[in-house]
Formats: sequence, C-alpha cells, structure tokens
Amino acid sequence: MSRIAKYPITLPDGVEAKLDNGIVTIKGKKGESSYEVNPDVVVTVEDGQIKIAARDENSKKDWAQAGTTRARLQNMVTGLGDGFERKLTIIGVGYRAQAQGQKLNLTLGFSHPVVFDVPEGITVETPSQTEVVVKGMDRQLVGHVAAKIRGYRPPEPYKGKGVRYSDERVIQKEAKKS
Repeated sequence: MSRIAKYPITLPDGVEAKLDNGIVTIKGKKGESSYEVNPDVVVTVEDGQIKIAARDENSKKDWAQAGTTRARLQNMVTGLGDGFERKLTIIGVGYRAQAQGQKLNLTLGFSHPVVFDVPEGITVETPSQTEVVVKGMDRQLVGHVAAKIRGYRPPEPYKGKGVRYSDERVIQKEAKKS
C-alpha cells in the first residue's frame, strides 16, 4: 500500500487545479498542463487540495497507481509554480558552452563543435562558459535534456574531464604505476 498517496497535494498561490472526466488540468504562472488519471485511482479537488485514493482499498496494484499519480501531479504543481532546474558543470581545458536562442553550442574536445537543439518548453542558460543551467516546468524533460547534454562527454575517471552535474562527485582512479 502506497503511503505517499495518502498525503494531499496543497496548491500554492497562483496554481489552480480542475478535474474533468478523468483528466486533471493544472494552471500556474508558467503555463498549463494536464494529466489523464488511471481508472483505478480516485482523484478529488477541493479546498485548494488534491486528494488521491485507490478505487479498491485492498488492491496493491491500485495503491501503486495512486502513488504514481500523486507523484506526477505533485511534480506538475511544483513545475507550474516554481519550475525545475538542473545545473551542469564543464571541466576540461578548452571545454566550453554557449547558449544561442534555442541552440546550445558545446566545445568538448572533438574535431567539431556539438550543436544541441533545445526542445520546446526548456530554456538553457550559460552564466559562464563552464556552467549550463537547464530550466523548465516538466521535471522529466528537464532531467532528460540534462542527461543528453552530459552524455556528449561524461566525466572520465582518470582526470575528471567532461560534463557533470554540479552536485555529482566523480571518484578518480589512480594512474597505472610501472
């Protein structure tokens, strides 16, 4: 039985939720998003809160779906209210990034520059040449874009060069000794 599904989602100021025919629509200052609820889950919107419950109280499958639904709706409320961001750090001599509109130019030691097309709904900022900040209202998409950027040159274990999350710790290996 999901314990997380039992906690209601409190809607912050400026965020509204509406339930219509099994589809929850949430409006916030960053936009609007909707989610189709699984038929095994009961969702109610009242008094500035969203409450989630399983249709069958004794079914583990229904409680699992209720927990997933609550997590998805909570992420939508947070994303439409404050938004999500993921910071990346670029380490290496000559490695740099530059945002140009909906494109991110990366120089990562290849013979050619890497041009990354930023998907719609995501903004990419470069406060310095070695920092990249990915922002958006969809938590999954923000994480996916950050992982794709990191995937061009993941941190290598000997010198630590590459693209890494700002909170990531790379354990370096010892060099081979003769």
